[in-house]
Amino acid sequence: MDICPKCGLPIPACVCGEIAKTQQQIEVRTEKRRFGKVNTMISGFDDGVDIKDIAKQLKMKRACGGTVKNKVIELQGNHRTHIKPILVSMGFNGDQIKD
Repeated sequence: MDICPKCGLPIPACVCGEIAKTQQQIEVRTEKRRFGKVNTMISGFDDGVDIKDIAKQLKMKRACGGTVKNKVIELQGNHRTHIKPILVSMGFNGDQIKD
């Protein structure tokens, strides 16, 4: 049985990921790019969360393209008003999300 190096609990019972989600200071903003295109930028993720998995779920729920660069999730299009409820449903603290 594998043991989590952070909390010392067995991997199936590990709560490090859930604790890390509640302590994130997330910022959601839009940024205008080339040719007038708008991207939604989601930043503020620390270690302890799988940012690629979060980006994958956001892209799937918003039906858009995007990428992860330098711990920032970039989504194509203006999704600023829709991101906070999705992140809250994923387990992040709504008070810690600044939009």
